Amino acid sequence: MYKNSIRQQVETDENLGKMVIIHFESGDYKVDETRLKAARNLSKKHPHFRLCGRRMGYNVAVSFGGVMQRIYK
Repeated sequence: MYKNSIRQQVETDENLGKMVIIHFESGDYKVDETRLKAARNLSKKHPHFRLCGRRMGYNVAVSFGGVMQRIYK
């Protein structure tokens, strides 16, 4: 879902490094500086559902002592 429809809308230079949180059942998503802010905003519309997140332009959402490789083109 992300690669086919959401990615083209949200992966821009201004959003590089921001988090996108997705509710896969509906396709709704929110973009914010942190995943917590984005998740809270999306949870208002979809409470009690599991959400999935991505850091735009990188291969991982967070890194604990590792390397975040930039993949944005």
